[in-house]
Amino acid sequence: MARAGRDYLERILTARVYDVAVETPIDLAPGMSERLGNRVLLKREDMQPVFSFKLRGAYNKMAGLAKKDLKRGVIAASAGNHAQGVALSAQRLECKATIVMPITTPRIKVDAVRARGAEVVLVGDSYDEAYRHAMKLGRKRQLTFVHPYDDPDVIAGQGTIGMEILRQHPGPIHAVFIAVGGGGLIGGVAAYVKRLRPETRVIGVQPVDSDAMARSLEAGRRLTLPRVGLFADGVAVKRVGKETFRLARKYVDSMIRVGTDAVCAAIKDVFEDTRSILEPAGALPVAGAKAYVEKTGIKGATLIAVACGANMNFNRLRFVAERAEVGERREAILAVTIPERPGSFRRFCAILGPRNITEFNYRMGDAEEAQVFLGVGIQGREETAAIIRTLRRHGLPTVDLSENETAKLHVRHLVGGHSPLAHNELVYRFEFPERPGALLEFLSRMRTDWNISLFHYRNHGADYGRVLVGMQVPAKEMGAFQRFLATLGYPSVEETQNPAYRLFLG
Repeated sequence: MARAGRDYLERILTARVYDVAVETPIDLAPGMSERLGNRVLLKREDMQPVFSFKLRGAYNKMAGLAKKDLKRGVIAASAGNHAQGVALSAQRLECKATIVMPITTPRIKVDAVRARGAEVVLVGDSYDEAYRHAMKLGRKRQLTFVHPYDDPDVIAGQGTIGMEILRQHPGPIHAVFIAVGGGGLIGGVAAYVKRLRPETRVIGVQPVDSDAMARSLEAGRRLTLPRVGLFADGVAVKRVGKETFRLARKYVDSMIRVGTDAVCAAIKDVFEDTRSILEPAGALPVAGAKAYVEKTGIKGATLIAVACGANMNFNRLRFVAERAEVGERREAILAVTIPERPGSFRRFCAILGPRNITEFNYRMGDAEEAQVFLGVGIQGREETAAIIRTLRRHGLPTVDLSENETAKLHVRHLVGGHSPLAHNELVYRFEFPERPGALLEFLSRMRTDWNISLFHYRNHGADYGRVLVGMQVPAKEMGAFQRFLATLGYPSVEETQNPAYRLFLG
């Protein structure tokens, strides 16, 4: 193992990475910079050939192997990005590569590794299970193991990012924010940056449910987590490396933990500034920089976040978009109790006023009270408190669910069910113009004796909203109801006979 900073300085300066890696740019994030009151820069490692920094360390390690070792081949364990780095390096060095990946690895990463010609073995639910299998398989086949983080050559390869940062930005840097899984990236960058610019803070960022490094640093020894969260799969490591822990204790100034919503908001922030989509682990440093600014109140400083990966599964974007607004504190999730009688729905909307309603879930279930699941656009946490005070002042009990994981992940999609009280129910699907006041306009035109028995609306980011409404309209008033639809001006389709409605809601 390398002994100290000078050893890593030399290792990094002589690292062989540019046969496969590119020197990525440092880009200004103008939107985030303006909002945070600091100069926020992104080190664009998402622009590497494998869309991640990992090929730096993998190639530096493999390029230094003896010819006989390369001929036998290499093996690695990885959640995806290290795997792609090893596969590309093996392709360039013309050696065989076997990659053991957790079963939970996003398909986009598995397919990318196979496309590079590597053999993929899927084992276990986490990196640690894949690692144990890779070590056993490597011994059996006499393959050289390429560690994803706990190896001086790998660490030095990742450290070339720190070398580029200081060369590309010769001015003062208040802090560099780095995602931490096993610790190879932060170990290498910190060893270089602290050697040349000791005044620059090096701050590690981890998910709250995968914080092995943060807990280990607090305890003063390496701890093993019983389980890790898999949303940021690139940093889902139960136990950090021995050498990376030593480097972190020596050089890392502090650690920041962030939640899933904050990571989703960071992905959205980067997209708005660059039109690029980071994977959750790649967006961790951005979320950490935002949390740091909020905690310290710092202004006018230069903050660099290493955007370290962009291997995002497309189908995960739905979840990211759902959670980003809450993470950015642009959406409040509330449970509101209103009286179950005609007109109370309209009164409720009038109390809310011309706010941007992002979701409205309601199903008649009780003769006296109705429970409404509400999403509303906000500018900050203070506005949530003001909305709750207003609703309670008007006699509407309200519970804030904005930080309730079960509510955000499951309950919002399960509101509804069969209602024995919904007599004479007609169900229509409407397209509302996506503007504040559209819902209140609809309710104002509707007769107050037609009770709303079901309501579901979710903002989908388009210029119109999709709304499902159930209304109790007596048969003798169907003529008046048809006139209401004709004058409303909103496109509508009757869904009363839709089998999905009949099976689950009717």
